[in-house]
Amino acid sequence: MVKANNIHKSYGNVHVLKGVDVEIGKAELVSIVGKSGAGKSTLLHILGTLDNADKGEIIINGQSIGELSPKELAHFRNKNIGFIFQFHHLLPEFTAVENVCIPAFIQKTNKANAEKRAKELLDYLGLSHRLDHKPTQLSGGEQQRVAVARALMNKPSIVFADEPSGNLDSATSKELHQLLFDLKKDFQQTFIIVTHNEELAGMSDRRLVMEDGKFI
Repeated sequence: MVKANNIHKSYGNVHVLKGVDVEIGKAELVSIVGKSGAGKSTLLHILGTLDNADKGEIIINGQSIGELSPKELAHFRNKNIGFIFQFHHLLPEFTAVENVCIPAFIQKTNKANAEKRAKELLDYLGLSHRLDHKPTQLSGGEQQRVAVARALMNKPSIVFADEPSGNLDSATSKELHQLLFDLKKDFQQTFIIVTHNEELAGMSDRRLVMEDGKFI
């Protein structure tokens, strides 16, 4: 599903990624761990096409990212990639359903189909009683589940998650972790997760350790 060869990235004089190679298979849930500053989030953003590598090649679902124009890349990202961040980034003025629909509206899906898909996802995630609630009316765990539904809205090939449970208490974190594994099993969903949570990392199909800009 994802193949990256010889990925390098520098910011000024700081060489953050130093020739990273990685391959991720379909329906694989892979955790990337390591100390702060090791390059984990930088790699996640580059693999997720939110940032550009200085050198190297990335292929996602058979598509070489370097061959795409900025407009093509934006379309590819919207269709193929979902994101879950530590902070949910829900829009406060919109309801749960409206927040989940946003990626579909960007893809020009009609409102009825988008809302049907959003409600199905929220129901699967145990939020059918929260469809019309705004983020301030939801708990932290509920907000993050809405963010998970939004990430899944366009049936992405792969979901990238950056510290998805980093802002949750331990009980809610366990619920979210179980949810990710249920999604992998039920939908054959591929996940790449940057985490400091060793319990989540230990449950993953693979635990990749990053140190000083490369995997060890």
